[in-house]
Amino acid sequence: MDTRSKELFEAARRHIPGGVNSPVRAFGSVGRTPRFIASAHGSRIVDVDGNELIDYVCSWGPGILGHAHPQVIEKVREACLDGLTYGAPTEREVQMAELLSKLMPSMEVSRLVSSGTEAVMSAIRTARGYTKRDKVIKFKGCYHGHSDGLLVKAGSAALTTSVPDSAGVPSDYTRNTLVALYNDPDSVEAFFQANPGEIAAVVVEPAAANMGVVPPAPGFLEFLREITEKNGALLIFDEVITGFRLALGGAQEYFHVTPDLTTLGKIVGGGMPIGVYGGKREIMEIVSPLGPVYQAGTLSGNPIATAAGLETLRILQADPGIYRRMEEKAKRIEDTVREAAGDRVCMNRVGSLLSLFFTSVRVTDYESAVSSDTASYARYFGYLLDHGIYAAPSQFEAMFLSDAHTEEDVETACRVIRDFLRGME
Repeated sequence: MDTRSKELFEAARRHIPGGVNSPVRAFGSVGRTPRFIASAHGSRIVDVDGNELIDYVCSWGPGILGHAHPQVIEKVREACLDGLTYGAPTEREVQMAELLSKLMPSMEVSRLVSSGTEAVMSAIRTARGYTKRDKVIKFKGCYHGHSDGLLVKAGSAALTTSVPDSAGVPSDYTRNTLVALYNDPDSVEAFFQANPGEIAAVVVEPAAANMGVVPPAPGFLEFLREITEKNGALLIFDEVITGFRLALGGAQEYFHVTPDLTTLGKIVGGGMPIGVYGGKREIMEIVSPLGPVYQAGTLSGNPIATAAGLETLRILQADPGIYRRMEEKAKRIEDTVREAAGDRVCMNRVGSLLSLFFTSVRVTDYESAVSSDTASYARYFGYLLDHGIYAAPSQFEAMFLSDAHTEEDVETACRVIRDFLRGME
């Protein structure tokens, strides 16, 4: 049943662009009506028609403890009783900065903002201010939010100055954004050779998760660390998805590579709106009011998001076994796909992040990712949805596990996925 969701979607389309407040929610690439959610607890979400679904989206990653964790909800309730926002400093902001520097030592000094997009935009500005250079290298297929300068994939060729991917972004905004190829050191080397002394930073998802999950090739992150140091540029890890999901110390702990700047997102707010950027003290001290790089926000470090985030991170800190449990559950799903479909599909996994690509080639970058049969993915998505599983409504997004997923939840996912893949034979 999706009668009420259809009614709400029709009403939304009259007053909201496309009927949604974030494009992927429209279910456009999977040919279905978006489900409007009424509530969520643990591993389950319930839509407005009363359908209960096992949730493998987890609010696009931050739901690592599952929905409505009682300890987090209690901290949020207590914080709300003291007021929603002050536009002034609070003790929890200090506690958050101290905890972040302990869990991620590379974030010696950090600044709270209100979203992952804002965090990456501000980190780029900081890198440019620190190095006094303008150009930035990003990677084709990696998404870093919708700020103007980063909303590009590539120009007419991989090693040319990029043109915007979105209407409304002047080409001048992206002329200093250079788009290299993920997992291809030669493309990065070529940019540094062609732009000596001009590149401020390399920004990368240490494990790509916005063209589907694509792990870094062995040595790739180490190469980025080495070439940036050699050329006086900064290395920025966009850990909006991987931060506190792959390990308590993020992807930088998981892969043992330390960046100069790190950006984090919703997980720092227990799923509530928040973002963070931070790094070495000498870099971050050029941010206003200490230095000339300006960035501000009335809701930055708001008391409700910090209350939720602090409790979430403390729970993770107290129970590091969460990461082992999530990885074991994710591996069961990975193994199921490999056993059921063999080389007919590609299953990528990093920790508790997974993506099933409907292609027979090994997915290692953007070009191999887009070889996937999106029509097959749409059928797969619909089959899962009709059998009680809520997955990402796009081939090029990740599947997320949480600590709240039970053995029964995982077994259900394995059974439904296995049935679909065997039905394709």
